[in-house]
Amino acid sequence: MPALLFPGQGAQFSGMGLDLYQTSDAANAIAKAADKLLGFSLSELMFRGSDDDLRQTRVTQPAIFTHSVMMLVARDLTPTAVAGHSLGEFSALVANGVLTFDDALRLVSARAEAMQRACEARPGTMAAILGLPDERVEEVCAEVAARTTEIVVPANYNCPGQLVISGTLAGVNAACEALKAAGAKRALVLQVGGAFHSPLMQPAEDELAAALARTTFHAAACPVYQNVDAAPHSAIEEIRDNLRRQLTAPVRWTQSVQQMVADGHTDFVECGPGKVLQGLVKKIAPEAQAVGA
Repeated sequence: MPALLFPGQGAQFSGMGLDLYQTSDAANAIAKAADKLLGFSLSELMFRGSDDDLRQTRVTQPAIFTHSVMMLVARDLTPTAVAGHSLGEFSALVANGVLTFDDALRLVSARAEAMQRACEARPGTMAAILGLPDERVEEVCAEVAARTTEIVVPANYNCPGQLVISGTLAGVNAACEALKAAGAKRALVLQVGGAFHSPLMQPAEDELAAALARTTFHAAACPVYQNVDAAPHSAIEEIRDNLRRQLTAPVRWTQSVQQMVADGHTDFVECGPGKVLQGLVKKIAPEAQAVGA
């Protein structure tokens, strides 16, 4: 049995899930359940929405989550371990039985709305840094933050030589200039809604904590390797707390895949839209196998 990986925000595309909806009764039921729970036709936006429609945070996150679970049930996959990139952690927790689909979708929707409010309250951005060791990016971010009193932190450890930073507009721009001077091949500001996985998301973390406290968590059928520490977890309270912390902590994807491989998980299946995680696995652990569901 494989380890399952679930993608996060940015993997969406118009038409996502339509083939599953048309060919799998189980996937069809998931899409209809999502529409009913959310009170609007998420499936119509997934299948026929424009790129602009799908960029709305309140749509993007539920859409990627729902597509991932549609694929999970359509393929009838049983994992030995699971992991998800940021948002994908909620899909992973459906796959290992910790959350029901309905409860996870409620959390994803609450998370998306809370993140949108946090973005509007304190504008920020993110940037992809290519071609520098992680340690050097960490050092430069710390130096810029100390010198300018702006916020800029590592946010997504995607693979060796690719780290996304996050923070205030001025902090990220200053860090990009400093990182290019330090030898980065590219320092590209991303078209995102805000400073995800940074201290600017603290209000969203507080909101999500309340929603998590109201949600029933179930025994894990297999471990989930969580973003905040790249370690396998099965204890319910640890999983719940790590979901909360994830909003302001970096996504340690490189370290998660490395730890999964070290623990004997070398066959990966990406379950959800796109192929981004397959590509990252090949860069992190070339000896591993990574395919789409």
